Amino acid sequence: MTQFFPGNQIKLLRSGKEYFPALEADIDEAKHEIYLQTYIYQADDVGLRIGQSLIRAAQRGISVYVLLDGFGSKDLPSTYLKSFALGGVQVMFYRARISPWTLKRNRLRRLHRKVVVIDQKIGFVGGINIIDDYDVPTGATPRVDYAVRLEGALLTMLHDSVAKFWRRIAWSQMRPVSKGRMKQHEKPSLVHDGIQAALVLRDNIMHRRDIEEAYLEAITNAKKEIIIANAYFLPGRAFRKALIEASLRGVRIQLLLQGRVEYFAMFATHAFYSLFLQNGIEIFEYRKSFMHSKVAVIDGEWATVGSSNIEPFSLLLAREANVIVLDKKFSHELRADILKTIEDGGFKIAHEAWQHRSLRKRLTSWFAFEIMRIFLGLIGYPNEQ
Repeated sequence: MTQFFPGNQIKLLRSGKEYFPALEADIDEAKHEIYLQTYIYQADDVGLRIGQSLIRAAQRGISVYVLLDGFGSKDLPSTYLKSFALGGVQVMFYRARISPWTLKRNRLRRLHRKVVVIDQKIGFVGGINIIDDYDVPTGATPRVDYAVRLEGALLTMLHDSVAKFWRRIAWSQMRPVSKGRMKQHEKPSLVHDGIQAALVLRDNIMHRRDIEEAYLEAITNAKKEIIIANAYFLPGRAFRKALIEASLRGVRIQLLLQGRVEYFAMFATHAFYSLFLQNGIEIFEYRKSFMHSKVAVIDGEWATVGSSNIEPFSLLLAREANVIVLDKKFSHELRADILKTIEDGGFKIAHEAWQHRSLRKRLTSWFAFEIMRIFLGLIGYPNEQ
């Protein structure tokens, strides 16, 4: 069962337009230490801007620790990494060595979290990588995504998570572990009249299914409405069953999914459209640009923002981080923003039209789904779908 803590201040940040200025401002105000973990870091205008703020912090004596995924950030130029080192920013890669010829599940265990912790007092959690929102196809609108800025009770857990993981990777790479300037386990101040929230982390040891179970718990208890906006949506059997049962008991369910196919495996999602549609679940595809969101709102009271997609790689293999908020005001704000995205760029999938789509499209979706099933079996997860 998800454990919630009172005493938090949580601010919703919509895409990079709101996230990066807030992040840069807090980095510039840092006094002791900064931890940044992300899947993708690109040396574009945004990456250079955030990088300069990290270097400025390091040069005024702040301990700066940047942990990047070895696959997501594999194209980061060595010259840029050298500028970090010269500027005093400590950088490491998680699973930097990648063999394209192996199907071992370790190859797919990625650092997919997007987390920042500053002075044990301020945190950022969400789905936003260090990449320009305008890094999209010509003519498309900026990427859609979310993060939250945190203060209060959750910071102890969040800080412990990033600090311990940094030390673990440093030891595995036989690198010295600096103690920094911060007093360890300094408790963050609770926010008076703050809201209840939970930090749900997914790893491959003690918390393998925590994010999925948090979703399932909320869906099972839903009474009126479930709204999910998720970029890569390929739910397992238990998740599909929970959604269908909720719909059959009268819960309105709206799914906002990625309409632009980035990878062949995304066609596998289409294999479930008929099942969902015939059980009263509404599906919208966002086609104006890339929708990178990983958010949900249930009954206008339960909301989550994080890095976890609802598909096997996120729920079974990657290191992820989601924040779950129990607050009507926050949930209303996120709900309104998702619905606005649906109104502005969501294409509703009609059941009858979907049933009459071309044979080629139907075969493509089922072929992609079967390939995904075989692939999961090869890496050791034969029963997830």
